[in-house]
Amino acid sequence: YTKAAILTIVFMIFSIHLKAQSRKDNAVFGPAIKNNFYENIVIQTNQYAKKAIPEVKRLTMSFEGIEIPKANDEFKIVTADNPVSQGITGTCWCFSTTSFYESEVKRIANKDVQLSEIFTVYWQYIEKVKEYVRTRGKSLVDEGSETNAVQEMFKLYGAVPLEIYNGLLPGQPYHNHEVMMQEMRTYLQSVKERSAWNENEILNTVKNIMNTYMGVPPTEVLVDGKKITPQEYFKSLQLNSNDYITFMSLKSEPWGANAEYKVPDNWWHSTNYTNLPMVNFVQIFTTALDKGYSISFGGDVSESGINSKLGVMMIPSYDIPSEYINDDARLVRFINGSTTDDHAMHVIGYTTNKSGKWFLVKDSGAGGHNNDNHKGYWYMHEDFVKLKMMTFTVHKNAVDAKQLNFATLK
Repeated sequence: YTKAAILTIVFMIFSIHLKAQSRKDNAVFGPAIKNNFYENIVIQTNQYAKKAIPEVKRLTMSFEGIEIPKANDEFKIVTADNPVSQGITGTCWCFSTTSFYESEVKRIANKDVQLSEIFTVYWQYIEKVKEYVRTRGKSLVDEGSETNAVQEMFKLYGAVPLEIYNGLLPGQPYHNHEVMMQEMRTYLQSVKERSAWNENEILNTVKNIMNTYMGVPPTEVLVDGKKITPQEYFKSLQLNSNDYITFMSLKSEPWGANAEYKVPDNWWHSTNYTNLPMVNFVQIFTTALDKGYSISFGGDVSESGINSKLGVMMIPSYDIPSEYINDDARLVRFINGSTTDDHAMHVIGYTTNKSGKWFLVKDSGAGGHNNDNHKGYWYMHEDFVKLKMMTFTVHKNAVDAKQLNFATLK
């Protein structure tokens, strides 16, 4: 090449680089986006019919100049059932991961099933109360948990079809665990104050409270005219709980090692999180979907780049430019509390356009049901996954060995 030709090539590369880094997003400060879906839940939940929803203002990304996918059919999609609402509960961990396992049953056994989320939630509350008793009131009893909790409950208690146990009382349109949880907390606090640590008595009282608000969970399932236990029903789904692994991505822990995800919802202090660098963490999303595997993941959903009317999640450049998102950016936000463990969802597809890679995310939360064009779904930009998604559960065969090779990482 001549000197002039080399300079021309360098100039072209530099121009392309500048163009790639030139996005400058703007924000709008004004009334928060009204969530009609959530307000409808409040209205239809009798004991909260008069609960006022205050008007607030917040900073929101404008999305001007961003090419956003227009419809779900633009995505390469793994089979999943339609989104359902978790109502007014903090049980996204179970709804997202149950949806994930329903997709797994379809992939493995080619069966269409709808599993009861609340059956798993019920027994998770029981396990939490057992730990509360064991620790003499130091362990958290609340609605939240993590995606890997579902497989643990499957191991202990099995599963049942949604049609025989939905956790709703007759005529109840949506789940609402607020009053139930308040009664449980009040009772458990009285136990702690009295040091009345009779486990059987405590568990029976908690069960009575839950039975009042969620109904009594079944002890058998009728399949082809034969009564079987929930454990036997789970076995019939051809799922093996040991085939599922959970990852995290925080530079504070050794890469490739198993570590504890240190958040309140990891109430049992699970250390079964394989810690991956961000690049490997995010790469698995695409390779897994390409192979036909979906993912249940969790992280932070409180950013200004979230618009529930558009059904979009994106990291604006005024927060951090795309090229600066790395393991350090993830860690500093986790340490200073700007990245929190908010919400879990089900990733079922991806697509790419001039604005980058987008993931199709199925959501049980009210935010995902608030948009007009794709209710129950989010279009999540890859940068949002890189910066704000903290853990995920996936089938072990969805992960390539090279994605777990850390020999060259420093």
